[in-house]
Amino acid sequence: MEFLPFTRPAIDEDTIAAVGEVLRSGWITTGPRCQQLEAELSAYCGGRPVRLVASATAALEMALQIAGIGPGDEVITCPLSWIATANVVLKVGATPVFVDADPATRNIDLAKLEAAITPRTRAILPVDLAGLPVDRERLYDIASRHGLRVVEDAAQSMGANWRGERIGSFGDLVSFSFHANKNMTSGEGGCLVLNNADEARLFEKLRLQGVTRFADGTMDVDVLGGKANLTDIAAAIGLGQLKKLDGFNARRRELAQLYFEHFDRELGCALPPADFEQSNWHMFQPLLPLERMSISRGEFIARMKAENIGVGVHYPAMHLFTLFREKGYAEGDYPVAEDIGSRTVTLPLFPAMTDEDVIRVCRTFSAVLRAVLH
Repeated sequence: MEFLPFTRPAIDEDTIAAVGEVLRSGWITTGPRCQQLEAELSAYCGGRPVRLVASATAALEMALQIAGIGPGDEVITCPLSWIATANVVLKVGATPVFVDADPATRNIDLAKLEAAITPRTRAILPVDLAGLPVDRERLYDIASRHGLRVVEDAAQSMGANWRGERIGSFGDLVSFSFHANKNMTSGEGGCLVLNNADEARLFEKLRLQGVTRFADGTMDVDVLGGKANLTDIAAAIGLGQLKKLDGFNARRRELAQLYFEHFDRELGCALPPADFEQSNWHMFQPLLPLERMSISRGEFIARMKAENIGVGVHYPAMHLFTLFREKGYAEGDYPVAEDIGSRTVTLPLFPAMTDEDVIRVCRTFSAVLRAVLH
């Protein structure tokens, strides 16, 4: 039986042809396709300024710079995320302050957030894990009362919404990822949704060496920038993907509903929150009952692979990585994030999957797990 990966991008022939047109045009770096994609993303986000960048990681780092975050500052985030979420805080010289995950949503526990605020806190960096939005009303209420900026790590929630409003169409600074495994991809890349033209112009300088070009061919550099611009090749892919994003997400919701219908509830696995209105279902992640299993999570994943089904792990609690252990963090500091991070398995979920694929995953998952339960 054919191997079923946990994700696979859906690239249609029109998009492949559009990439070919860019390659034949002679202009393959940042150019007209990037401008077009920025305009279409801006329209998608309610008219707010949107600027492309080579990765969502770069977008987050530059967002922190735009927010004025630097040495001596603290940024509150959750340890249950991809390591980039905390790395960018370190990159700008600030200190990440972790708040444990909420066991119900698996996002940052907003009930614990205010206790982590100190006089050095300058921003909150929430993560929409697996595409489920953090409670935006509660989040922005806390930020407003404490005078904090919000840099939304919405890398996984492109096309999701909070109470009917698209993520990115409101709020402060919002970063999206277009990595190959995301709901919408440009191969690599991402974007930042900004508040005004001044922030957008600063972002443009930060992503390309701080350069300002003038009509007479001269230039100036007044800020320290880097090199993180997107190419027209990537933008051509992104334009094709954006057209299909809503359809992709609708199919993801259908597949997630099928998982809930066919998943063996007697296995004792905790299923993700069943939000079919707001989440874009970037991932479907049950939690293994490790305490009742005679094998490790790694062995379970290997047995699923032997059945031609790919399973991922997203994400280990990042404060347990060596980088953060060396800063004084230890096991037991954030028990909810640690528990979720140790038991999560990411099952196949992408638009090209069939209903039968989901049923096959559920049956195989049940058979493999039942054989090792005690």
